[in-house]
Amino acid sequence: MKESELRRQIESVRRGALPRRRFVERLAALGISAPMAWLLLADAGVAQPSSAPPYKPTKRGGGGLLKVLLWQAPTLLNPHFATGTKDELGAHVFYEGLARFDAEGVLQPILAAEIPSRENGGVAADGRSVVWKLKRAVTWHDGTPFTADDFVFNWQFATDPASAATTLGAFDDMKVERIDSHTVRLLFDRPTPFWPRPYCTTGLIPRHLFAAYQGA
Repeated sequence: MKESELRRQIESVRRGALPRRRFVERLAALGISAPMAWLLLADAGVAQPSSAPPYKPTKRGGGGLLKVLLWQAPTLLNPHFATGTKDELGAHVFYEGLARFDAEGVLQPILAAEIPSRENGGVAADGRSVVWKLKRAVTWHDGTPFTADDFVFNWQFATDPASAATTLGAFDDMKVERIDSHTVRLLFDRPTPFWPRPYCTTGLIPRHLFAAYQGA
């Protein structure tokens, strides 16, 4: 597909003449993933995040037993040592990432306060950096606040060769800067058009509990 045709189709989505789902399907036929298609629409300012229906508990106050059925049992619950989807899913019960792609291929914030974009100043025009703002008033299970220091630590943990983390590739080729207590800047080694790399969906572990176990 030529660039002119791609821009024409994006403009059709903007006008409402081409459904977003149909646009994604056309790009999928060319081997372009739904997240990448969403990124093209987001950069053009026409990506509309899908909204999930509000959760309705089956009884007053919610609660009850939750059973998660997997075809294979998780063997560990540290996302940085996950050896397959089974371990990632098991860890995701309590270790969340910055964001997650929904069924439509749209990136939805989890621990992030918002998804970075050109409009909100989160995505640099040269494609070499992304700024993530984190949700406030989020705590770990023991009440310790979740802050930018936790994300910086996870980057350090994963990229330390002595840790032998399986998530090295998710955090490699970039540096992380702490801007303030709930803001981080990611600096890429080269222009990175697909900036929502696996780092943003990798579950984060608490610095105050795992700092002593970094490295060999």
